[in-house]
Amino acid sequence: MSNSNSQTCPACGVKIVAGDKVIFSSGPVGTRARLWARVCNYTKKPGCINQDQEAIGEVRENDFYNPFK
Repeated sequence: MSNSNSQTCPACGVKIVAGDKVIFSSGPVGTRARLWARVCNYTKKPGCINQDQEAIGEVRENDFYNPFK
């Protein structure tokens, strides 16, 4: 049975639950803004479901990947 509150992006395979909760393959749960800042912004793959700026919301500085934190 599928959950109508979840979507899986055909471009990267990330699961988005309840509109804004993003399940990454590793690491903590994030948001659409964090997903966009770390993945969607760079890959620009056809079929990406995380391109609507209103759904993404505000992207904060800590949403971007920083390996030195």
